[in-house]
Amino acid sequence: MANRFLRRPNLMHRFSTVSPIGPPTTTIPEILSFDQPKPDVDLDLSDEARLFASVSISNLFRSTAVLHATSIGPMVDLGSWLMSSKLMDATFTRDLVLRLVKGTFYDHFCAGENAAAAARRVKSVYESTGLKGMLVYGVEHAEDGGACDNNIQKFIETVEAAETLPTSHLSSVVVKITAICPMSLLKRVSDLLRWQYKNPNFKLPWKLNSFPVFSGLSPLYHTTTEPEPLTVEEEQELEKAHERIKSICLRCQESNVPLLIDAEDTILQPAIDYMAYWSAIMFNSDKDRPIVYNTIQAYLKDAGERLHLALRESEKMNVPIGFKLVRGAYMSSEARLADSLGYKSPVHDTIQDTHDCYNECMTFLMEKASNGSGIGVILATHNTDSGKLGARKASELGIDKENGKIEFAQLYGMSDALSFGLKRAGFNVSKYMPYGPVETAVPYLIRRAYENRGMMSTGALDRQLMRMELKRRLMGW
Repeated sequence: MANRFLRRPNLMHRFSTVSPIGPPTTTIPEILSFDQPKPDVDLDLSDEARLFASVSISNLFRSTAVLHATSIGPMVDLGSWLMSSKLMDATFTRDLVLRLVKGTFYDHFCAGENAAAAARRVKSVYESTGLKGMLVYGVEHAEDGGACDNNIQKFIETVEAAETLPTSHLSSVVVKITAICPMSLLKRVSDLLRWQYKNPNFKLPWKLNSFPVFSGLSPLYHTTTEPEPLTVEEEQELEKAHERIKSICLRCQESNVPLLIDAEDTILQPAIDYMAYWSAIMFNSDKDRPIVYNTIQAYLKDAGERLHLALRESEKMNVPIGFKLVRGAYMSSEARLADSLGYKSPVHDTIQDTHDCYNECMTFLMEKASNGSGIGVILATHNTDSGKLGARKASELGIDKENGKIEFAQLYGMSDALSFGLKRAGFNVSKYMPYGPVETAVPYLIRRAYENRGMMSTGALDRQLMRMELKRRLMGW
């Protein structure tokens, strides 16, 4: 299919001129040793013996079993229903289910129950595989300021745990704005930002200097009438949220640890982008290595334009910026909300359009990184075609694989074959490694289960290769 951006006349030119863009006892099953990376960029993901050569057979069994369990649709549906049912209100049932989850899915997709355990997991994974870790405390949402205060302490503990690790072992730490700013306030701020975009004379006295968070393709249907200004109490809560963000940015800046800001649904994303970009302006002072990274979700129709607008403004202000590029994880909820309001989904109409958008954004970012721009790029993908394209593009552009400008990433417990293949080709590769109490990780685990659900799911390649390697070993080949 023709490239998504190029199908629109002069769109790439328009991007440059406009004014106002898929984690043990380890999942990688615990590796005993790893080969030195090979210098070429041909990612051979078909040789299971080479990819999993140093994986113990017991860990191959465990990982294969978990991935196969998540591929069985009725099992995933039953587990999701059980975890959200009233049966979990009974102490006996809850304890039994959480013990079962911890020994299987949790240990496969998560790094540990606290920051110290997660840091040990990062260390063991790096020493056995050469893959780095992205540490994230697994809480996702907060409804009030008290919960936000508790959560920011956990995120600070994550940075403290990162400081105990050699710099070679760790890629970054991750923060969720939805965990350190109340959800209701994020929605209010997003509404106000959307209304200001529609009406440029609309004043927001609390607004800090930021990069653009909308483009002409951005969904604005969430806000149909003029929102009320923030109350005094809301402004005070917003200032507290700003201070929480500043505290973790400052700690990361002092420790020279990159901070990745995760993305959410479009109903909240404008406020998150706004906070990510003012943080970048305030804390990305090193022209060669940005501290603050924002996330771009390529499954959104406006992703490419927003990426270009934000990067152009960062260059204009001489502020380095980092981007984590993902496809996106909220397709169903986005479609339901848009449909309920009488609008089309903000997500691309076809999966191929999403692939095209991701690959265009990836190519654009890599070209920027190769020409000396103050940019950091994390290509988070489980798609083997995008992985191969990124590896080829890095070779064509002569990008130094070891300088940290370009990095690939996958979720812990998923796409291990792609991670190993990219690492063998000489790239920096990281695993997104959430940690925290088992009950806190349940929403995350349910999403991972659904992503692996079905025979043609994200985990299909790993399941196939692990099964083949088990068969080869058991038959003594």
